Amino acid sequence: MTEAELQASSITRHHVTRSYRQQIAHSGYYDQLKYIVEPSVKEFDSPGAFDTSGEHDNTVLPGLQHKYAQTGLLLVTNRCASYCRFCFRKRLVGRESDEIVPDVAKVGEYIGGHPEMTNVLLSGGDPFVLSTAKLDEILTHLLPIPHLNSIRIGTKFLAFEPNRFDDPALPAFFRRIRDAGKTAVLVTHFDHIGEISVDAERNIRSLRAQEVQFLNQSVLLAGVNDNPEILAATFAKCHQMGVRPYYLFQARPVKGASHFQVPLRRGSEITRGVNQRLAGIEKTFKYIMSHYTGKIEILDVGDDGRVYMRYHQNKSPDKIGKVFSRPYTETACWLDDLPE
Repeated sequence: MTEAELQASSITRHHVTRSYRQQIAHSGYYDQLKYIVEPSVKEFDSPGAFDTSGEHDNTVLPGLQHKYAQTGLLLVTNRCASYCRFCFRKRLVGRESDEIVPDVAKVGEYIGGHPEMTNVLLSGGDPFVLSTAKLDEILTHLLPIPHLNSIRIGTKFLAFEPNRFDDPALPAFFRRIRDAGKTAVLVTHFDHIGEISVDAERNIRSLRAQEVQFLNQSVLLAGVNDNPEILAATFAKCHQMGVRPYYLFQARPVKGASHFQVPLRRGSEITRGVNQRLAGIEKTFKYIMSHYTGKIEILDVGDDGRVYMRYHQNKSPDKIGKVFSRPYTETACWLDDLPE
């Protein structure tokens, strides 16, 4: 099929960095990791939606989402170093989009008028596709805002192209955040220990020495990392490098990507197996479903046949932390698959 035909079928284009291809080829896990970036015919028959988390409904300005009171999410690019086949933003990533912020100054004005917003997450796409000079321009509109405590940047570059962080301009970029009295946080995206290269670890340790904090998010992916030993090894390695395991996301029912979903019972069993293999200090992740109603922590499938969950985040503060349950249906992978 041509590129145009693939786009018409909502199939993300195939692009992989040379360094990632070499890393996974020599990792000993190629047969699993290839599914992260290699196209599959399953994508044509994989049902779902393109906005599973209500991003459109929570967009307050072009490129700015304000779903949870304390957090602003800024879409700064539609491009990535490589394209994940399970991407939940495949509606915009790697294709033309009007969802990318056109005017960061207006975003700064909005955030300045919302003192409840204490942190901003730069996302996309991957912000580190942009030049450091362009990222610096974005900071110019964010750092003067007194109630912003931290600047988070979500990135898979440390897996896809870790040498991006050898850029000699980056220390000054992160120093600028620190000198403004704010915390710089990089949210890495390692789904599998086979993605963590020597160069990635070297750059992480260097950035930590510059007072950059690190969190990691992973996605539970059928056929890739749906194995408690693999995930435990991944999280233990992150902890060793000073990267706090943060979220293990339930894969979303995205059109062209829902074949990556693992049933909730199996996901709960895997999560329990991960926790059994980790030291207490390493068990800092939450198993999360990023639903349009909020971030839902999946706790367990009980002996009574019900799925127990808790809102980790919700637009309504009174719902945060509340435990609730629904009857479990075998093969259910998402809240909407469960009867109320």
